[in-house]
Amino acid sequence: MYGLVDPQRFISSPLSMNRLKPLFPQIADAQWNLLEEMAALHREWNAKVNLVSRKDMQNLECHHYAPCIAATHFLKLMDGARIIDIGTGGGFPGLILAALYPRAHFTLIDSVEKKVNAVRNIALRMKLRNVETLNLRVETLKCTYDFATGRAVTSLAQFIQWARPRLRRGAKHSLENGVLYWKGGKLDADTESVGIEPTTVFSLEKTLDDPHFSEKYILHYRTQELSRSKLPESTP
Repeated sequence: MYGLVDPQRFISSPLSMNRLKPLFPQIADAQWNLLEEMAALHREWNAKVNLVSRKDMQNLECHHYAPCIAATHFLKLMDGARIIDIGTGGGFPGLILAALYPRAHFTLIDSVEKKVNAVRNIALRMKLRNVETLNLRVETLKCTYDFATGRAVTSLAQFIQWARPRLRRGAKHSLENGVLYWKGGKLDADTESVGIEPTTVFSLEKTLDDPHFSEKYILHYRTQELSRSKLPESTP
């Protein structure tokens, strides 16, 4: 069992979150309060389980929350939307998005039990009733979803193959159903490895006005395009 920890040591810095607020005027004060509460819980858990690199915890809001929140600029979800966050790790982006889209349902999965336990505890303490956490491999899931999200989980080609059987077609949200993948690197190399171009590319550097996010993107692929994607190269 984990030892007791003084929660006052992990209070989220309002200054850090306040730096983000001008970038996202569409987010209500009540949602910012939720995110501040969540950040404090992330800091508490990160002292026990490595959810985020401890060297980067001082930048939790700007380097980890901000790119997740960036989706609110282009993603509008109808009530009842179903999203699977594959390889959720510390809940990025799924847990942050769940706080911002309370009328959508989020399934957060990871094969690492201690990370799932941490994310489940955060969701329970925050009373996020639209969050389901599962400790399993995505290949075992039989359900289908509107979107599959992931943040630097694996190669893009592999992620698409994981997501593809679990996505249904549809166009009732602001984006057509499909994959939303947060990643960095050269886009040409990604297109070559995957065999299809993303439907839309959202630049995090432009959205967040921060050079830290140079060559970092959110990529959107429509479900109907995924059948043409290449299989990932096998590891020797």
